[in-house]
Amino acid sequence: MEVEKNTRTTLKGMKNARNFRVNVLFLFVFILFVILIIRLGVIQIVHGEEYREKVSETESDFSSLPVPRGKMYDRYNRIVVGNVGVPAITYTATKETNTEKKLKTAERLAEYIDFETSYLKKELKDRDIKDYWLASNPVKAKELLSKEELNFKPTKTYQLQLDRISKEVIQAIKKSDTEMELAFLYTCFSSGYEYEPQLVKSFNLSKAEMARVAENLSKLPGINLITNWKRYYPYESLRTIFGDVSSSQQGILQSREEYYLVRDYSRNDRVGKSYLEFQYEDYLNPQKKIIKYVSSNDRTISTELYKQGERGHDLKLSFDIKLQNKVQDIIKDELVKASKDPANFLMDRAFVVIMDPFQGDILAMAGKQMKHNGKFLDFAYGTFTTQYEAGSTIKGATVLAGYQDGMKHGQVYLDRPLDFSGTPTKGSYRPLGPVSDLDALRLSSNVYMFHTAMNIADITYKHNGTFNASAEDFQKLRNYFAQFGLGVLTGIDLPNESDGLTNEPDSPGKLLDIAIGQFDTYTPLQLAQYVSTIANGGYRVQPRVVTSIHEPTMGKGLGTVVVDKDPIILNKVNNTKEDIERVQQGFKLVVSSGTAKGYFDYSVAGKTGTSQTLYYGPKRKYWGYKTNNLNFVGYYPSDNPKISFSVVVPWAGTDQDAINKRIANRIVGAYIDAQKNR
Repeated sequence: MEVEKNTRTTLKGMKNARNFRVNVLFLFVFILFVILIIRLGVIQIVHGEEYREKVSETESDFSSLPVPRGKMYDRYNRIVVGNVGVPAITYTATKETNTEKKLKTAERLAEYIDFETSYLKKELKDRDIKDYWLASNPVKAKELLSKEELNFKPTKTYQLQLDRISKEVIQAIKKSDTEMELAFLYTCFSSGYEYEPQLVKSFNLSKAEMARVAENLSKLPGINLITNWKRYYPYESLRTIFGDVSSSQQGILQSREEYYLVRDYSRNDRVGKSYLEFQYEDYLNPQKKIIKYVSSNDRTISTELYKQGERGHDLKLSFDIKLQNKVQDIIKDELVKASKDPANFLMDRAFVVIMDPFQGDILAMAGKQMKHNGKFLDFAYGTFTTQYEAGSTIKGATVLAGYQDGMKHGQVYLDRPLDFSGTPTKGSYRPLGPVSDLDALRLSSNVYMFHTAMNIADITYKHNGTFNASAEDFQKLRNYFAQFGLGVLTGIDLPNESDGLTNEPDSPGKLLDIAIGQFDTYTPLQLAQYVSTIANGGYRVQPRVVTSIHEPTMGKGLGTVVVDKDPIILNKVNNTKEDIERVQQGFKLVVSSGTAKGYFDYSVAGKTGTSQTLYYGPKRKYWGYKTNNLNFVGYYPSDNPKISFSVVVPWAGTDQDAINKRIANRIVGAYIDAQKNR
């Protein structure tokens, strides 16, 4: 019985011990679960967003493909800048891409496409060739460093290797077409970041090359065939004003790198480099087509379209492209005719600006430069970037300045030579006798303008007396002129506009020269804005090239308006309605019975201008040679103006050539014809 009792006691103890161990085990497991749950909670709640972002970064990357820029239309909805699709080869590096893979792909691709040697030499820099040599010769590259230098920071060892590559190595590569091609391809492949497509070849890509690449895409990791775009211009004129776009190799402009990068541009994106393409980059730039790369363990497992992309916004321009073409032809024709006179051997350019005096729309902006071989360069941008003495064309502003300063309508001055102490005699082209304000404009009296300027400076003329104009007097007259746009920026929506040249006077008498347009210089555009101010009744209107901006459309024509650019009045001149009408009457007299009599077939009002000046053009050996600027400003019709215009022809050999008036008459005729046949 005792044994049985002891046995029961032992079994009971064993059972209790087992139950205890089981309970301890359950408790341990429970604690583990609690710890696991807490840990999962910390991961999910506290660090969940961070880990989700890391997983997302790891799994997905995005690449952008080119989409065309916005188009440009003229005022009658004719396309003047468009796009055309062209095939292209691109290379996209991914997470698994390394130097060895780039070199292998380059070697294979070189079997299927070709490059002109001259193109490679132009595009490749010595630094590019060095980078290629280091990548393709790792053993030799290592031998350029000592054992001690091998332990330097990678950036330092890399620079040492670059510095130690011999000129002979570079020259050897340059002599090998194969090596140059591989160097170029490697440079293309290494130009951007991961998932940033690099353009390898586009505009000279043949159908045979496309076919070979397409058949072997499986052997060319990272290589794709896409449709790229290039600009096309249905009309030859205004090419310079439209501007240029960078190539994929050029990419964004270094001078504005930060501006582009904060706006999510890639370094190899094509951007506007000049004029309208540059000025309206924010609108013309397209929304990129986005491709999503899905990766696992640093390997791309699939791609999908993430965003379709959209062409940039379209611009509606103020230009009448057909009128522009006619005006350019007129300029060329008249320059050729004038060049037959040996005296005009320095005359090589002419400019015309035609604008709506009320709206500010630039209908035509033409400039041509004639080269020694008889060919012409487009110099339209010279209408607002170059400046010349305007001569008597600005006498309307001088008379209106006189009115503002208190001069009465009908004021008469005796036009005879003026003599000042210590200076040459100053006068008109001939003594005109007593002249009124209207006659002064009609006959282009210099002396009348001299008296007007002296009154503004509060100077009384005395024969052989002194002329003591102050700096304040110069500024006062220039301030009057600025109301009309002379000597200040016009505000046109194009970059690099000049505000003319305000010269520093070396004598007080230069005040009189300013009054007749023989000292300060103005751009053809400033002259057009000035005469527009007279034509429209005294309002200085801001010239504009873009009138509206539109959503892109899949079909023909312009889409919904995004920006409607209303005309902008910059200021009203401080003259009365009667003042303006008085000068308008004088401008009519110029054409009907004055210095432009017999040159116009239409109802034009305006002012001639001949400025004696010194030549400082491209022919340096003739610098300082005496020449004449032949100019005209006017508007049509004279009673109800539809257009205003300026004509500037620098460096004529004689002041008797009427090229300025012939051009003015012909462009008015071209405008009338364009309105009939638009």
